Amino acid sequence: MTATIHKTKGIVLRSVKYGETSLIVTMYTELFGLQSYIVNGIRVQSKKGSNSASHFQPAAIVELITYHNELKNLQRIKEFKWSYLYQGILFEVVKNSVALFIIELLQKTIKEPETNSDLFHFIEDALIHLDTAVPEVVANFPLFFAAHLTNFVGFRISDGYNEKNHILDLQEGAFVHDKPLHPHILEEPYSYIVSQLLKTQQPGELKEIRINREKRRVLMQAYQVFYALHVQGFGVMKTLLILQEIL
Repeated sequence: MTATIHKTKGIVLRSVKYGETSLIVTMYTELFGLQSYIVNGIRVQSKKGSNSASHFQPAAIVELITYHNELKNLQRIKEFKWSYLYQGILFEVVKNSVALFIIELLQKTIKEPETNSDLFHFIEDALIHLDTAVPEVVANFPLFFAAHLTNFVGFRISDGYNEKNHILDLQEGAFVHDKPLHPHILEEPYSYIVSQLLKTQQPGELKEIRINREKRRVLMQAYQVFYALHVQGFGVMKTLLILQEIL
């Protein structure tokens, strides 16, 4: 089967040096889902002084023309350029840390190369919103992303919160009345905040949700538990410790 040429957008999840001048880049693409590409000769400074390898740093959003062969695990890129050029994520420590949290969460959650254009557009839209967000929004952005990513990956928290069902069962992904026998739960006020996050449709609305540092820490730990319960081999997120320090 010969490779066919396609135009697609991709979001960089990981880049690994290969040989003297090349990269192997893992991306989540609009057309093909999770894919790996070899990019030859990319780690060479051009005569104009520009470094093309910067296109393939984590969280970069790029337009690609690719050779795609369904029978191969490693694809090739014919051409590439920026799809969106960040103004804040690459230069501001807090926004960069949140972006790296998003990328690590995607790395740990997305395992198969299934096409899901809705998921691609959700990630792309989230990163673009993060790039221009005000500090109050940035602080709550990891919680927002973790809450809504589950809508696309096969497990989610159903927002059935009310006065009766106010305990969040992280194992079942549901708000319940009675404490379950296992310890993986969130009670008030944390369960209420999760319900508010689930109701938030646009990142700009996050500035209305007031959360102090300690509550944010508890909620982030709870989301790590929730993902670990539903994603085999999820492990521990390295970026979580960084976020807890800077947010």
